[in-house]
Amino acid sequence: MNPAYWPSDRRAPLPPVQPWSGASEALVQSAESPWVTPAELSGFETTPTYAETRTFLTRLAEASPLVRLFEYGYSAEGRPLTLVIASADHRHTQARLDGTAKDKGPIRVFVECGIHPGEIDGKDAGLMLLRDIVTNDRASLLEGCDWYFVPVLNPDGHERRSAYSRPNQRGPREQGWRASAQGLNLNRDFIKAHSPEMRAILSLLQRIDPHLFVDLHVTDGLDYQYDITFGFQDPLYSASPAISGWLESTYRPQVSTHMEALGHLPGPLILAADDRKPELGLTLPAFPPRFSHGYGDLRHLPTVLVENHSLKPVRQRVLGTYALMEGTLRVATEHDTALRHALTKDRARREPEPVLTWEMAPKPVRTVTFHPIASEFYESAASGAQEVRWLGTPLPAVEAPVLGSTPAERIARPRGYWVPSSEFDVLDRLRVHGVEMELAADWIEESVDMLRLKDLTLAHGVSERRVVFRAEVAGIERRQERFAPGSAFVTTDQPLGDLAIHMLEPVCADSLFAQGYVAGMLDPVEYLEAYVIAPMAEEMMETDPELRAEFQAKLAADNAFAADPMARLRWFYLRSPYRDERHMLYPVARCSA
Repeated sequence: MNPAYWPSDRRAPLPPVQPWSGASEALVQSAESPWVTPAELSGFETTPTYAETRTFLTRLAEASPLVRLFEYGYSAEGRPLTLVIASADHRHTQARLDGTAKDKGPIRVFVECGIHPGEIDGKDAGLMLLRDIVTNDRASLLEGCDWYFVPVLNPDGHERRSAYSRPNQRGPREQGWRASAQGLNLNRDFIKAHSPEMRAILSLLQRIDPHLFVDLHVTDGLDYQYDITFGFQDPLYSASPAISGWLESTYRPQVSTHMEALGHLPGPLILAADDRKPELGLTLPAFPPRFSHGYGDLRHLPTVLVENHSLKPVRQRVLGTYALMEGTLRVATEHDTALRHALTKDRARREPEPVLTWEMAPKPVRTVTFHPIASEFYESAASGAQEVRWLGTPLPAVEAPVLGSTPAERIARPRGYWVPSSEFDVLDRLRVHGVEMELAADWIEESVDMLRLKDLTLAHGVSERRVVFRAEVAGIERRQERFAPGSAFVTTDQPLGDLAIHMLEPVCADSLFAQGYVAGMLDPVEYLEAYVIAPMAEEMMETDPELRAEFQAKLAADNAFAADPMARLRWFYLRSPYRDERHMLYPVARCSA
C-alpha cells in the first residue's frame, strides 16, 4: 500500500468495541512465568512465528511425556507440517499413526488451526492449554481422551505476515495470509485435495479416525455481541443425523455452559443474508463439502466449525477459544459412549435417496435468538450507496429469521459406480480420501447407466486454480460398457459411500466434474469441413421434414446462431452418424441398485 494514500501507522477504522472481563483471564500467565506463551508475553499483541511456535512446542514435549510432536508432511514451500499429540498413554496414539490400532482406545479429538493463517486464535489458545496440561493444571483432560492438535495447517500463509492482512480483525498486530503458497484457500480444498497440505491432513484423518473434529477460524461480516460462534451442518441438511443430533443436544449446550462460566458469550454459527442489510436476517444454508464441516458431515465425522468474532479483541477471542477447546475435551470424554454410538449408527446408514443439490428455501427455515449490536445507515461518498455503521451498543435479544436451503435434486441410491482407468485424477482423489474401491484385473463388461450432459456452463474466471463447470443431465442411457484393467468399482455400501456419491455425481456442487477433473468428454474430437457437411446437411433437410422444421425454429429463435455458418453446420454434424458419439457422455458409469 502506498503510504501517501493510507498512513503506515494507522489501522483500518473498526466499530467501537464493548468492554469485557471474564473468569478466563485468570488463565493468563505473567511474563515472569517460565511457561508463559509468546502471545501472553506480548499481552496478545503479537502471535509467534511458525519457528517460534515449534520451539515452544518442542520445549513442552521435552518437559513432559504427555506431549509428543510429529511431522505429517510438508507444505508447498517445504515447511514441515506439525502435529501435536497430548495423551496419557502414547501406545494408543502411536498405533493410530502406524495403522496398527486394534482396540478402540480413548476418545480421539482432532483440532486444527490456521487453515486460514490470519485467523490464528486457536494456535495461541492451544499453546496455553497444552502448557496447562503439561504443568498439571489441566492434565485430567487426558483421562480417557487423546488430543490431536495441528497448530498451523497452512504454515506458508502463516509466514506471509503483515499488518495489512485482515483490515476487519482486531489483532494480533501482524497476521498471516489467507491463502497457501499456491494461492489456494485450503478451506475450499477438502474434496479436490489439490494442495499438499490438504492431502497430508486427509491422510492424517484416515489414520487417526477421530471421534470429533474441530476447525478453528475467525469470522467477519456482522457485528454482534457473541465473541465465539460455532456450528456444524444443520440437522435439516445433515447426511449424519445421529451425529448432528449429538452435536446439537449434547455438545452445543455443554460447551456453551462451560464457556459462559468463564465469562464468554457463545453463539450459533452466524452468516448475514446481506452484510449491507442486517434487517434481512441470518442465513444458514446447506454447506457443500468444500468446507470442513460439510465434508465431515458426508464423511460421518462429527465436525465443528468455530468462528470467533473478528471485531472482539484478540485477547478475549483467544481466551474464549481456550474455553471452547477445554469444554470440547471434557464433553467428548464424559459422553464418549453416546458419541461413539452416533458415529457407528451414521457410518452404517445408507440413505435410500441422497440429496445431490440444494436451493434456497422460499421462506425462513426457523428463527433463532440473536444478540445484536446497534447500527445505522449513512450515505457513503466512496461507494455511492447506503452503508452500515456499527455503533457498538448492545441491543436486547431478538428472534431473527434464518434463511436456509431445501432439497433440489435427489436420486435413488446407486449400487455403485464404475470409474474408467483413464480417469487418473478421479481415481487419485478417491484414494486420497480413503474411499474403498475394487480394481478390475481384466476387461470388465457390464450393463450400466451413463449420463448424457447438456447446457454446459463455465465459471467467469478462475477459482482455486480451477475453472468451475456446471451441466445438467440431458438423459440416462442404459448401455453395455467395457472397462479396462485398472478401472475401479466404487460401492456406495461403505462408510464413505455418501462422500463418493458427491464426488462422482456431476451435478453436485463440489463434484470432481464440477471442479474440472472430468473434462475429456466436453470437446468433440473430430472436426467438420464445410465442403462435406454443407451438402450433407442440405440432403438431411430434404429427407427429414421434422429436422428441417427444428432447424428453422432454431434460426428464428437465435440470431447469433443464424449468423454463424460454422455453428449452423455443426448443428447438423451433431445430428449425423459422424458425430463424436461420446461427446458429453459422462465417463463415470452409474450402477443401479
